[in-house]
Amino acid sequence: MSKNFDDLLSKVKSVKLKKLSVAVAQDEPVLEAVKSAKEQGIADAILVGDKKAIREIAEKIGMDLTQYEVIHEPDIKKAALFAVQLVSSGRADMVMKGLVDTATFLRSVLNKEVGLRTGKLMSHVAVFEIEGIDRLLYITDAAFNTYPELKDKKQIIENSVLVAHACGLAMPRVAPVCAVEVVNPNMQATMDAALLSKMNERGQIKGCIVDGPLALDNALSEEAAHHKGIGGPVAGKADIIMLPNIETANVMYKCLTYTAKSRNGGLLVGTSAPVILTSRADSFATKVNSIALAALVSESLK
Repeated sequence: MSKNFDDLLSKVKSVKLKKLSVAVAQDEPVLEAVKSAKEQGIADAILVGDKKAIREIAEKIGMDLTQYEVIHEPDIKKAALFAVQLVSSGRADMVMKGLVDTATFLRSVLNKEVGLRTGKLMSHVAVFEIEGIDRLLYITDAAFNTYPELKDKKQIIENSVLVAHACGLAMPRVAPVCAVEVVNPNMQATMDAALLSKMNERGQIKGCIVDGPLALDNALSEEAAHHKGIGGPVAGKADIIMLPNIETANVMYKCLTYTAKSRNGGLLVGTSAPVILTSRADSFATKVNSIALAALVSESLK
């Protein structure tokens, strides 16, 4: 089981080297992360985009382009689609967003002919290493699904379990987190949490232990759970924190990023191959960590 990103990076180096397809690769922060990932033995890359612009950035950051396959496609929409097609055709194992807007990139990912559709719900999983917590935390869904219903939450859990398994966690503990830890008919999130727990108990959600509703304190802290008299297999030991909606999850993601001593990475799953949807605000380390996570998930999918 990986307890931190150093463990994850070591685990990545023990599997076959994966190939990353970069959509519209003429983006300096992304190319810096790609360069570092190659140097660390995390992943190789195919760069799709404007070759002249890619070359200029490469010269600036000391990146030897002779070590990479570069495919010239100056049109942004065509470059994004081709980068995705490299993955669906098997030439690459995962795809990363470069200098292209998110909507255009995701249209390519979801393209009916060459995209990465599986019929499953796509969702974002962020993995955090936080000082003072003895395990990695998987936060979902902070970026993609806005107000998921019960059926969506089931798939969001399944997607996050896939990532946890890829990171070496055989039976992750899942906490559907709400404002309170009791079932309240006036709070739909608590009703959903109780139903998800029952679905897990009956084998409808596999490969994990789901127990909720739990408030955040008694999901993370055994001491808090003990003081409130809350028992169960997940209380105080949660690995996966499933938040009720995008506002809650996004605030938690950014709070952990900017106020805690933490390291993180994230990706979109529910597709036939991992999708790295980085933000310009993401740090260099977050981008490299996200590539490493994608490599592990790709290995798990294969």
